[in-house]
Amino acid sequence: MAPAPKPPAPVNCKLLLIGNSSVGKSSLLLRFSDEQWLPEDESSATIGVDFRVHKLEVNGKKVKLSIWDTAGQERFRTITSSYYRGAQGIILVYDVSNRESFDALPRWYSELETYVSDKVVKILVGNKVDKEFSRQVSTAEGQAFATRMNSLFVEASAKTAVNVKEAFTDCVERIMEQPELWDSTSGTGAASNSTGQMPGGGNVNLTADNEQEGGGCSC
Repeated sequence: MAPAPKPPAPVNCKLLLIGNSSVGKSSLLLRFSDEQWLPEDESSATIGVDFRVHKLEVNGKKVKLSIWDTAGQERFRTITSSYYRGAQGIILVYDVSNRESFDALPRWYSELETYVSDKVVKILVGNKVDKEFSRQVSTAEGQAFATRMNSLFVEASAKTAVNVKEAFTDCVERIMEQPELWDSTSGTGAASNSTGQMPGGGNVNLTADNEQEGGGCSC
């Protein structure tokens, strides 16, 4: 009797969270990966880059996400630039109650033009909609900017979990619709560097569903 065929290996997919400091990048990641939320007075800024692994199934395919959470502070820009390599999806985050974080988005998109292919999937996430009373950026303004930048768009709240899962899954679904981004047989090689290799040749262990490398949570 012939042995049962092995199930297909999961697709490796690298996502990068970018945006100004304190917009809630780490909080979004924590809510998505661990279904937890840290109040702002209990969190600390990410130092350099934080890293987590999460598994999910998209359109019948098993996907192993390696999600890199970058520090928003300027002094870490030279550290994090090398982490763009091999990314198939970029999640750009701003705080709907902080106009400055929205106004900084053109600079972040300019950085993407330098480091990633225009085929890489981008989603703009307006975080902290739980602060509706102090909103400074309207939904319509965020959507219009995302459309102009050829990006997906969603508003979310890491605190209440509204649209957090959708932000990540929408990005991954769009990636899965473009095999040239993740299928190494397509000839792009994008998938070959998405499994957690650190700049400089070191490797991150991806055996657990949720592993962490680096700093803490930045709300």
